[in-house]
Amino acid sequence: MKKPLALFMAANLLCSFASLAWAAEQPNFIVFLTDDQGWGDLACYGHPIIKSPNLDAFAKQSVRFTQAYSACGVCSPSRSAILTGRTPYRNGVWRWIPDNHEVHLKASEITIATLLKPKGYDTCHAGKWHLNGKFNSPDQPQPNQHGYDHWLATQNNAAPNHLNPTNYVRNGQPAGKLEGPSAMIAVNEVIGWLKGRADKTKPFFITVWTHEPHLPIETAEKYLSLYHDVEDADLRQHHGNVSQMDDAFGTLMQAIDGMKYTDTTAVFYTSDNGPEGNGQSGRTRGSTGGLRGRKRADFEGGIRVPGMFRYPALFQAKNIQAGTVSDVPIIGHDIFSTVCELAQVPLPADRVIDGVSILPALQGQALTRTQPFYWRTHISPKECRVAVRVDDWKIVADEKLANFMLFNVKEDPQEKNDLAATETDRLAKLKQLLLSHDKAVRTEGDTLNAAEDVPAKAPKKNNKKKAA
Repeated sequence: MKKPLALFMAANLLCSFASLAWAAEQPNFIVFLTDDQGWGDLACYGHPIIKSPNLDAFAKQSVRFTQAYSACGVCSPSRSAILTGRTPYRNGVWRWIPDNHEVHLKASEITIATLLKPKGYDTCHAGKWHLNGKFNSPDQPQPNQHGYDHWLATQNNAAPNHLNPTNYVRNGQPAGKLEGPSAMIAVNEVIGWLKGRADKTKPFFITVWTHEPHLPIETAEKYLSLYHDVEDADLRQHHGNVSQMDDAFGTLMQAIDGMKYTDTTAVFYTSDNGPEGNGQSGRTRGSTGGLRGRKRADFEGGIRVPGMFRYPALFQAKNIQAGTVSDVPIIGHDIFSTVCELAQVPLPADRVIDGVSILPALQGQALTRTQPFYWRTHISPKECRVAVRVDDWKIVADEKLANFMLFNVKEDPQEKNDLAATETDRLAKLKQLLLSHDKAVRTEGDTLNAAEDVPAKAPKKNNKKKAA
């Protein structure tokens, strides 16, 4: 990265702190991430059958984004981007991570949790982790080495399924069989951790990453009964699984209310990628809301996801109307920069940060980016291996970077009309951008993967730069 760009970004962030003088000095944060949930998989996003009362109520308290994106069309890369603010091929987690695989989130990457620790934050993770292949092993960093004080996690999926899982690990120790739905187990772990803290006035950063509605789907009877009139048993399982996750989310929000943290807690809700399967058979019946493609694709259906944000203290101070719908495009790694701005933590200046703060978008303002939206999914269909979006325009390249499609995704979100043949000048410019950006990102990622895995150090509080 060119240092002037990093310093410019850091300076902009520091300048923005002045506008946050109204805020609580140290707000709390919750990042609630679902797994394989499609853009159309909630009632508040238009699903005609799925019952999601808690998230529908949350939407009325939030800013709901219609153009929220995951950083990748598969899970591990999306998670790495949320924690680091860096697009996946740049931060080294370029693929989904099988058990015992060498790919992992490097200790040299700086996570949100690591940045917040010097500010006095308590940190907790519960649910799916999927940021290393050698889970709960000294051979690769575990959640505690990425800034978490407390964690209850699985490497990838809940096993044998989402009910009564047996593969959760708590702070390095196998937890054994735990009773109940996986999402509720994760939420109850967080609630218990919050209640058990020695100093409940300290700010907290929490990530809850559910297994629902990823396979192997298994839904408790109380949620299946909500869909008794649906004849297809697999469809009942999927829809009930989303309702199962929704109930867990509602339980967490109710607990936050009861502990009087609501006003001072910023809550992000989103998904790691689009829905699995063909949507027509089995239990992978998630909805893209009519968008093209599904999980793994770099078309909209694989990467456009639900996205909501609530922070009552900010809304009141900035006169942001709860229940607002924003069509400003945002992406998963924007969470990193948004948390940094709200917590008044400078962005790391020694590396490219791809995300930006979404705060202007809460009031419908466009976001200024130095890095374009960029997706590369290693197991995507061959015709949509890489994509870049700038403003309303998205270019999609095949696996050989030889054939290109061009879409105006604001006017054509279903990507039905390829304008490559008519918008030739625009295509040429975006093609050049895609090729150069893809090369730069992959070069940085290759360098990182070849480098020694040296632990990163969070900037010290009030650390002053030495003269050159």
